[in-house]
Amino acid sequence: MKIGFVGLGIMGKPMAKNLLKAGYELVVYDIVGAPVEEVVGAGAQKGASPKDVAAQGDIIITMLPNSPHVKEAVLGKNGVIEGARKGSIVVDMSSIAPLAAQEVAAELAKKGVEMLDAPVSGGEPKAIDGTLAIMVGGKAGVFEKVKPILLKMGASAVLCGEIGSGNVTKLANQIIVALNIAAMSEAFVLAAKAGVDPGRVFDAIKGGLAGSTVLNAKAPMVLKGNYKPGFRIELHIKDLQNALDTAHAIGVPVPLTGTIMEIMQALRVDGKQKDDHSGVIQFYEKLAGQLVRSNL
Repeated sequence: MKIGFVGLGIMGKPMAKNLLKAGYELVVYDIVGAPVEEVVGAGAQKGASPKDVAAQGDIIITMLPNSPHVKEAVLGKNGVIEGARKGSIVVDMSSIAPLAAQEVAAELAKKGVEMLDAPVSGGEPKAIDGTLAIMVGGKAGVFEKVKPILLKMGASAVLCGEIGSGNVTKLANQIIVALNIAAMSEAFVLAAKAGVDPGRVFDAIKGGLAGSTVLNAKAPMVLKGNYKPGFRIELHIKDLQNALDTAHAIGVPVPLTGTIMEIMQALRVDGKQKDDHSGVIQFYEKLAGQLVRSNL
């Protein structure tokens, strides 16, 4: 089976490499040349366009920044839809608006092409080690065909419902992650200004009810002031905007999501949009005039 892969950014490149390691034949494309050459060096074939990639693949995976990029790569000129054969499957692993996923799926269906929306959670570290959490929307039969491939990139792949459900689940995930980081930030700034080493606070609470995967992943970063991006603030802003738009469209108030969105927007204005989203703590540090570092 040959797999087409479009989009070799921070997430897509290691995901594609994991498929190669698993023994799959890959043809890849990205508008940026360097990651293409790197993945080709690891054993993939180089595609000339999304259309070319789709023409060669039975399954076509897309991993792109946002809804407009997916629409362009799949439905635009020289897009996937022009090369995909009847019976092939498009798996969009980007984090996009659920409605956009449904629109793209509807156009592909006219050509007899199936689609799953399958966004991921875990950031670059889990993309590299192949332990992403993958949330999927689409038909059960299509999901079962693709699941073994997904599990070469992730530790879990869960069918959440019909097309678009994967991205609804991802939006829920992103709300929870953002608010976890904000809560951690408030707590650590409070501790530091009260004279308690935030590293000791982390050690004391991580095994209790306040402990979480988010806390374990992000606390060590903020305690060292390390905001090298695994997942950039600007990308979290994109996801939260999709969450807000979706929530407002269906009549769901999301006041806490609105608050963390404004915090991230303030950081963007401060030029910190390319920091890891753990850098949210910098907003609180600035307000309190208190730097959070651990002496441990």
